[in-house]
Amino acid sequence: MGKVNIALRGWRFDESAVFTDDGDIKPIDEMDQQTRERVVRLRQLIDSPCHACWLIHGDSHLDACNDAAAVYGEPLSEVVLCEEHEPDFLYWFREQGGTDYRGEAELQDAFHEWFADGGRAPDDYETVEHVDTDQAAVPSVSGTGSAAEAEQEAQSVDLDNLDI
Repeated sequence: MGKVNIALRGWRFDESAVFTDDGDIKPIDEMDQQTRERVVRLRQLIDSPCHACWLIHGDSHLDACNDAAAVYGEPLSEVVLCEEHEPDFLYWFREQGGTDYRGEAELQDAFHEWFADGGRAPDDYETVEHVDTDQAAVPSVSGTGSAAEAEQEAQSVDLDNLDI
C-alpha cells in the first residue's frame, strides 16, 4: 500500500494506517494518534473557506471565498487553501522560508502574515500535479457520537495503556 490524500490534497496518509487489507476504513480507535487527529480534523475542514480567500474577503463576505481543496500544516494550526491559492502557499513554503515552520504551530500565522502583506506566487509558478478523488469519501468517524467527541478522543492520551 502507498500514500494517499483523503478529501483534501496536502495531508498524505499511509493507506495501511487508514484502510484494512480488504479496503474498508478502519475504526477510528484502531488508527494511530496522528492519523486519528488528521482524519477527524479533515471532516471539519472539507467545507471550510480558503484561508487566502478569507484574508482577502473577510468574515462579512465568506460567500466570496472558494471552498477548501488542500490542507497543509498540523491539525488546528493548518492552512486551508483553494485551487487558486494553493500555489501561493507552495511558493511561500518552498521559496520564501516557509520550511522554517515545518511541523510548527506558527506555520498558519506566518503564511497568513506573508499573504496579507501581499505575498503571492509568480504567475508561472509550477505546483504539484494532483490526482483528485471524491471529497465525500472521507472516512466517517466510527465508534463515537460526534466529530467533536472523536476529536477530543483523538487528542487524549491514556498513559496507563502505554507499553514502556
